[in-house]
Amino acid sequence: MDEPSVPPHVEQSVAAIVELHRSHFRRAGRAQRVISTTTAAVARPATLAVIAVAVTVWVALNTWLTATGRVAPDPYPYAFLSLTVSAGGFLLAAMILIAQRHDDELSTLRDQLTLELAILSEQKTAKLIALLEELRRSVPDLENRRDEIAEALAEPADPSLVLGAIEAAHREPGA
Repeated sequence: MDEPSVPPHVEQSVAAIVELHRSHFRRAGRAQRVISTTTAAVARPATLAVIAVAVTVWVALNTWLTATGRVAPDPYPYAFLSLTVSAGGFLLAAMILIAQRHDDELSTLRDQLTLELAILSEQKTAKLIALLEELRRSVPDLENRRDEIAEALAEPADPSLVLGAIEAAHREPGA
């Protein structure tokens, strides 16, 4: 069975989004790419299982060696294990923060692109409404009446005024 064909404008949109992501990751430095790859590899359920097994084996081995009268490399209270886990946790937390910051930069780019496209679409829609209203007024067969809503919609919104209205709506009463 043939795959359904995707319209060219959809293919172009998908390609643009893919290029945005690729471009963002190409601009990342080598260290950032290594950290992102490492964090992605560690962020898997199997990693948790490996860590749990490793800690369990470490504790069991050291406990068994101590119980059999042998010298354990890290006897209870497992100072080396504690140091290893603490250092690993600290490094992992730092890597997660670094990777998250990089991902947030991409998210900010997408948000900005979405906002710019929304404003552009609003301006285009306002222009279309204005053109339709002009056409309605110029066609002799159509009733020439005033449509206040269409007139209001024909004016592009001022993003600063909209932002001010949103901020005013979110302010606490009496603040």
